[in-house]
Amino acid sequence: MNKKKSVWDKIPNGVWLLISLGVAIALWLFAAYRWPIVFAGPKKVWAAFVSKGIESTILWEHVWGSLSRVLTGFGIAFVLAIPTAFLMAWYEPFCRIVEPWIQFVRNIPPLAYVFLITAALGVGNIGKVTVIVIASFLVQVVTVYQGVKGVDATLIKAARVLGAGNRDIFFKIIIPASTPYILVAARLGLSTSLTTLMASEIVGGDRGLGMMIQKASGYYQMDVVLLGIILLGIIGITFEKIVKFLERRFTGWQETVQ
Repeated sequence: MNKKKSVWDKIPNGVWLLISLGVAIALWLFAAYRWPIVFAGPKKVWAAFVSKGIESTILWEHVWGSLSRVLTGFGIAFVLAIPTAFLMAWYEPFCRIVEPWIQFVRNIPPLAYVFLITAALGVGNIGKVTVIVIASFLVQVVTVYQGVKGVDATLIKAARVLGAGNRDIFFKIIIPASTPYILVAARLGLSTSLTTLMASEIVGGDRGLGMMIQKASGYYQMDVVLLGIILLGIIGITFEKIVKFLERRFTGWQETVQ
């Protein structure tokens, strides 16, 4: 028997999005009215966008600087995390050696070691990307490892009974069953990369949204600060939508891990 739809279910998603946007803008206007020194209004933030993004190219230089670091750091971490996680799940000696250190470093906030890495590698892109790689790698390797360890042992035993070798089990059972976890790891890795980006960019440099926000806060240009925060949010939600699209595309045949 079909469940009767409520009045709220009949409202299109697009309308809900507009309502949500309207509520957010109303709260923003209230905050700007209540704390005008801290929260710049939408008009001021738009003026900052026009000044830095349309009349000048400096905003897009900051955006590209941050995007290139995030994507490079995430990409390196993703490539390293996948084989490491599979090795940890399949070879117990390797896991016993590596896993304790992964758990140890994973519980250290990136801000704690960003200064150490910056002192060793400098304030350039190498140091910033390295910080992002470490933080993103740790999140992804743990997520993928849990997915590989969670593969139903009955499937593996059944495959061996039918004569499947390690190669067939790996490519036809382990990888398909772990794909949702790999995509979840990518989503978490991108989020962590953006979070760590701020920690890596505040220690120095001349380009990047984190650097832009830090310099603007020093001069109390709160319109520029809010502009940088909004752009980081837009970048983050864009990454989220891309990964969710890939989840639907590659794991539509099975329940997607949330």
